[in-house]
Order: sequence, then C-alpha cells, then structure tokens
Amino acid sequence: MSGLNASLGYFLTIVGVSAVGRVLFARWRPRWTFLTEFIAAFALAACRLEVDTIAEVGQWAGALGPDVAITMLFLSITVHAIVMQGVSGNPSVTLMDLLQKDISAVAGILSVAAQLLGAYFALVVAGKYWEMELTDMHMIKNLMMSECSTSLRVSPLQGVFAEALGAMTFHLVYLALKNRSQLLRIPIFALLLTFIAYAGNNYTSGYVNPSLAYALTFTCPGHTFLTYSLVFWLGPLIGMSLALFLYLGNIPLLFSRNLLYSKKARFRVPKGKTSEDKTN
Repeated sequence: MSGLNASLGYFLTIVGVSAVGRVLFARWRPRWTFLTEFIAAFALAACRLEVDTIAEVGQWAGALGPDVAITMLFLSITVHAIVMQGVSGNPSVTLMDLLQKDISAVAGILSVAAQLLGAYFALVVAGKYWEMELTDMHMIKNLMMSECSTSLRVSPLQGVFAEALGAMTFHLVYLALKNRSQLLRIPIFALLLTFIAYAGNNYTSGYVNPSLAYALTFTCPGHTFLTYSLVFWLGPLIGMSLALFLYLGNIPLLFSRNLLYSKKARFRVPKGKTSEDKTN
C-alpha cells in the first residue's frame, strides 16, 4: 500500500503543478498557446510513466495488480482532460487542426515542439523521482531505467497498423464529439483511450500520441530511433489523416472540394406549372 500512496502523491503533485501552470500560461493565450501545450504534454507523459511503472513492477514489488494500473490510467486521463480543457498535448491533434486550417503553420510547429519538450521534461522529472527510491517499486524502476522494455512488441509494419487503427478510432470520436459538452466528452475520451491502451498492450501500448511515445519508449533499447519514429509518428498521422478524410470527405488544407460526400440542398425548389396543368 505504501507504493500506491507514493504514486498517488506523485500524481497529485503533477496535477497540482500542471493546474497552476495552466492557469498562469492561459493568461497569455492565444499568442502563447504553445506554453499550455508544453504543460499538457508534460502532465500526460509524467502520469503515464508512473502508470507504466505500476504495470511493470507493481505486481512484484508493491502487490499492485493490473487492475490498479488500468484504474490509475483511466483516472489520470480523466483528471488531465478536466484540468487541460481545450489543450491536447498530442502532436497528431495539433496537426489535425493545421490540416483543418484552424491554426497557422507557425502555431502548429511551435505547439508540436512544445509538446515534445514537455514529454522530455516529464521523462527527466520521473527519473529524478525514481532516483529517490521511496518504495521498492521505485527502487527497481530506477535500476531498470537504462534497460527499459520497449513498447514495440511486434514488427514495425504491424506497429504502424496498430497505431494507425487506434489513432483513426480516437480521432473519429474526437471529431464527432468536438462540439459536444465536456461533461459528455471527457468520460468517453478517457474510456476510449484506456481501452486503446489496454487493447494495444501487446502491440505498441496504444499511445496514439507521438510525444507520449517519445517519453515512454524512444529511449528504450530494442529498436532504432528511425523505427520508433516510423511506428509512433507515421502510424498516428496516417490514422489521423484517414479519420479526417472519412469524417469531412476531404482534407481542407489539401483539397478545396469534398471528395467523398455530395452536399444536398436543404430546401427543394418547387417546379413551375406546365401548360397542361394550367389548362386543368
């Protein structure tokens, strides 16, 4: 139980710092939107790193089963969505906004860079936390840092397919619920992302987020940086592009007309009377 208490304290600290940073950086929006993306990516990666610690080591060192890891993942995603409303911390979501012409190219580049930097900072903070070795679980994790287990447990081609499928599912739901209330969106997104992570555990861990994958598996041995980039960048981008194309019928940045769906007139124009009708 001490391991769980330490993890809960870690989660609460990350959430508290992120909430304060969110409030402070939000004052500079929309000019400094990328700063909130930094905070969102940091919080998401920092919490997921501890969730993976519980999943990998908790069963042996802290008597914490897989059900605890799944529960903590769902709760961390839910709290993150509540605290970071309107901010994704996900490069594929940012690039989707760019393809929809909702943001400029400069804003998109700055946001993606901030997300990657936030993920890297989360890895540094988590490493410092594990070095404290507050519990047996964290002591083992600290010893495993240089030899962490890769999340890519299949071939690169299968990995690209798995990430693309998960990303397409997530972005289709994201687009469908984009204009709905947060009360509906947050639990659905949390359930969906938790399910994708659970379903993809034996494939790629179902990150569907390039910056998140960067923090959790890019530093692990087993594959080259290029292979990781192809799977965890190309996969989500393919899935996101397919979702956008299927939902809208085109990609606004690339095509000006709808390629899949025809726009039907809302009102029917009445036909004029023929000469035969007039005589009757």
